[in-house]
Amino acid sequence: MASCSRELTLLPKKGTGNSVIWNWFGFDAADETQSKPCCKICFKAVATGSSSTTNLFQHLRNKHREEWEKCSRLRSENGSSSTPAKKQTTLPESFTNCVPYKNGARWKAITEAITFYIATDMLPIYSVEKRGFNHMLKVLDARYVVPSRKYFANVALPHLYNTTREKIRSELEEMQFYSATTDLWSSRTMQPYLSLTVHYINISWTLRSICLQTAYFPDNHTGEIIAHGLKDALSSWGLSEERLVYITSDSGTNIIKALKDNNWPSLQCFGHRLHNAIENGVKDPRIDRAIGVCKKAVSAFSYSWKKMRDMTEVQAELGLPQHLLISESPTRWGSRQKMIERFLEQEKAITRVLGADKKTHHLVPTWQDLEVLEATNKAVKPLQDFTDALSG
Repeated sequence: MASCSRELTLLPKKGTGNSVIWNWFGFDAADETQSKPCCKICFKAVATGSSSTTNLFQHLRNKHREEWEKCSRLRSENGSSSTPAKKQTTLPESFTNCVPYKNGARWKAITEAITFYIATDMLPIYSVEKRGFNHMLKVLDARYVVPSRKYFANVALPHLYNTTREKIRSELEEMQFYSATTDLWSSRTMQPYLSLTVHYINISWTLRSICLQTAYFPDNHTGEIIAHGLKDALSSWGLSEERLVYITSDSGTNIIKALKDNNWPSLQCFGHRLHNAIENGVKDPRIDRAIGVCKKAVSAFSYSWKKMRDMTEVQAELGLPQHLLISESPTRWGSRQKMIERFLEQEKAITRVLGADKKTHHLVPTWQDLEVLEATNKAVKPLQDFTDALSG
């Protein structure tokens, strides 16, 4: 093996030498291309292939054991990524890595994670059959085989529900008293549901709120039927009516009658009653015209992509916020006030876009309309903020 000059100091590696091995190796000054590393201990030149440092580690381990141990400790501390060549995979290991999981621990863990993902994020079950989802799983673990959507619908999700239900049931057995809230809901497809949520302080003095059910409720929403539905809900969870302190609901006459029929102590939601008071307060004939103009103007933008496009251009020209208009929704608290507030914010852009079209020129608000809307917003906004705080 060739040797390096002992009389000259070995030069460090040029560029980025991240490996700790270069603490024990350098290059002769005459070696301008730095192709022959030399050991700083024995000054022996060590042949290497391309940029590999494997031979350098081998030299240190075979010739200088103590220095090799120091190098190994330093590599562990620094987390060096320069390691000797990986061990070649054996033939049995190669076959094992190609065999799909068959109901083993790893397969169960991944399947449970997918089930939790579907349930928690409320995804459609057919997501497990989508091409992108399956591609992602193959990249993460090529040996995992995704079960069918029927498996998740009939086995995995019911099992997760039953397991979660038992955990909650065991926790509810420890509470002494509880309060509840209930309401009737309609889905986007107008299917009715009855919800029940309990609130209590557990043995660790932590306030807990758990929605026990949002159950499909296709029956007529009379007070008698709702009363039976609520009784069945408490009974299915083993909750005693004697431990119910109060149940809170909205001001619906059918809900109030149901709670009265069950002889349950009840409270009407203060936030809901305040919302109703605000809604009734703005039902004034003196502001009907201004509110009507506001609604029609907002609708004109909602059903025209051209006006939305023109609106964006005018907003940029006038330096207005790039906000969309808000439509009023009877079931959304404070939507009228938010509609008016956004309308006033974008009034200049709205006026320009509507005024440029003969078909919508009549929807441009007058100065009297704007004064009424500003006065209404000024009066209602503080109450709306208070209602939002209560809702939170």
